[in-house]
Amino acid sequence: MELKNWLDTQLGQDIWTRKYQNGDETFDQWLDRVSNGDDAVKDLILSKKFIFGGRILASRGITDRKVTYSNCYVLPPVGDSIEEIYDTNKYLARTFSYGGGCGIDISQLRPKGSPVNNAALTTTGAVSFMETFNNTSQTIGQKGRRGALMISMDVNHAEIEDFINAKTQNKKLEECNISVRTDDLFMTRVIAGDGNANELMYKLAENNWNWGEPGMLFWDNINKETLLSEYIKNGEFEFAGVNPCAEEPLPAGGSCLLGSLNLAEFVKDSFGKRPAFDIPSFKQAVKVAIRALNQVLDEGLPLHPLQIQRDSVAKWRQIGLGIMGFGDMLIKMRIPYGSDRCSNLIATIGMALCNVGLQESALLAKELGTFEAYNPDYILNSFYLQSKIKEGVIYEETIDLIKAYGLRNSQLFTIAPTGSIGTMFGVSTGVEPIYDVNGFARTTKSLNAEDKVYMEYPNIVQRAIEADDIDMLNNKPAYLIGAKDLDFMSRVKTQADWQVWIDASISSTLNLPKESPVEDVFKAYVAAHELGCKGLTVFRDGCKKEGILKGVAKEEKPEPTQLNAIDTDINHCIAFGSKLQTGCGSLWMTVYFHKKTGQLCHIFLNKGSKGGCNSYMVGLSRLISLAGKKGATVEEIVDQLKSVVACPSFVSRKTTEPGISAGRSCAEAVGRELLKLHEQFKINYLNQPEITQLKIDNEVKIEIAKCPECGAELSHTGGCINCYNCGWTKCD
Repeated sequence: MELKNWLDTQLGQDIWTRKYQNGDETFDQWLDRVSNGDDAVKDLILSKKFIFGGRILASRGITDRKVTYSNCYVLPPVGDSIEEIYDTNKYLARTFSYGGGCGIDISQLRPKGSPVNNAALTTTGAVSFMETFNNTSQTIGQKGRRGALMISMDVNHAEIEDFINAKTQNKKLEECNISVRTDDLFMTRVIAGDGNANELMYKLAENNWNWGEPGMLFWDNINKETLLSEYIKNGEFEFAGVNPCAEEPLPAGGSCLLGSLNLAEFVKDSFGKRPAFDIPSFKQAVKVAIRALNQVLDEGLPLHPLQIQRDSVAKWRQIGLGIMGFGDMLIKMRIPYGSDRCSNLIATIGMALCNVGLQESALLAKELGTFEAYNPDYILNSFYLQSKIKEGVIYEETIDLIKAYGLRNSQLFTIAPTGSIGTMFGVSTGVEPIYDVNGFARTTKSLNAEDKVYMEYPNIVQRAIEADDIDMLNNKPAYLIGAKDLDFMSRVKTQADWQVWIDASISSTLNLPKESPVEDVFKAYVAAHELGCKGLTVFRDGCKKEGILKGVAKEEKPEPTQLNAIDTDINHCIAFGSKLQTGCGSLWMTVYFHKKTGQLCHIFLNKGSKGGCNSYMVGLSRLISLAGKKGATVEEIVDQLKSVVACPSFVSRKTTEPGISAGRSCAEAVGRELLKLHEQFKINYLNQPEITQLKIDNEVKIEIAKCPECGAELSHTGGCINCYNCGWTKCD
């Protein structure tokens, strides 16, 4: 098979080529390497129902260099001595060099001012060493990216306020993630209105509102809702920290091999009269995936960078099977994200994932033995199993198999960001809703010799528009809702619904609109804890972290207004959309006018499944946009479009079918609709018949966030920073 027959977008093909292809191997060679020749795994990958995590896709079967199959590791908590601090730095460097991200916890370090037995007399404190660790992550390269790093600290540490403020006061820490480990006692004090706890919690929420960090880790929830809860209670196991995106609480030296089931591909009769989720097919995929991840774990045991990692993985055998395409699945089934129907579907899928995954791990234990530290009493009495037994959602067959054979794995389920693999497949990532259902331009310069636009609407939204003949401007259905438009409590509730079934954790970002108050962040964190989430990341659109990532331009004296100086920043524009019926089929049109001047800034044309030549439409939209940016008026542009000669298909169809758009060609139809939308804009926003003068606002502007690979805007989703344009992610 050729790659283009598997991935039908240029973006997906570029991600595969850049991230996962080894040298000049063909797609079939890659598939053999990644699946290790397993036909069942091949079939799931080819059908896009399952895919391994990025490290496995890039590294499995590679023998000519030092690589790991694990995306993430957690190192032992940083010890409170110079030797231990720099041992941690050494371990970070080695792990980063193999391609793995790392999480470390600095709660054991003494606070600043504490006495030490050396020439310094007192320590500079725990927070002061964060820069040391971050420098290592930025120094060690991983095939064009830096090492991913998470630093956490306990909420009871004497330096916790300095830790919360660390990234606001030290720009060198911009690239690492930081999270506060909180316990039930602290959260209880917050809810009760305790002054000290409330003040600290509000400070955390305020910093998050301003800067997008720190995140929160609910440590007692992490220790409770797991197969290892009894080990923890009896002092025989301890989570040392979390990986960079926080979906994996792990012991010292722990790592996790990741794989994700694409829920979107298990929907039968998508957009039909009775769409349904294919549970039997899903269960079979879970079985194959559990076995595949265990096989990769065995192959990768000698490849971990450090001995402590090899020992930990052999003893506990954590794997991380999760999901992606959740947002796409809901749209295919016309289910609003966060609704009761959404919760019910999560319960159905989660029950299948949990039971079948545990059963398959038990059957593997029968064949190959349990994980080394297996204790039947501890596992069967774990909170994770007992809570589900009480609710009647664990099958008797599942418990019987565990009693008979034990488990091959101490940890099975996690939901990772899936930024790269989700974008490669063209589906939503992790448990996230579609980021923006209103569409966005995907343009890249670095992957091609010239600018190239990949798409305007997310594919699933485009399919919904075509299937249900949706007017996105005037009658958008409830099931088409984007991340920034979603009620934050519904978003948190959905994450909590998934967490019930996930014995590890979930990497996920709650996106808030710019106008959200600090109190919304505060309430979201409290709600996440109370609903049983293990952690939460919040990102408010327009926060100061965007300024750090994007760079704030220096204020300059305004230049004289020139036609080539039109402000076309899409954030300063109002969008209007329309659907046309042309000689070839359907055509969707989205136009952006500047809020204050009415100037045409951008136009995107997107054909339906039967709608003419897409290359022509892209070319036409780019030329119209260029004319607008150069200062041409809408009337001048429309006059040129009306001058295009008649199209025989267009004219012929007008005589036989009702509803064909006005005009004699696609170009003229676009022009006429553009003029109509511009008049609508003037009535609604300018309230004047003519625009007589163009002005450039005298203001400091924040540049669009730049992806380090292609220069496109970055988004904060799935507990990570991602580029929807080229597939770059901070944490592959």
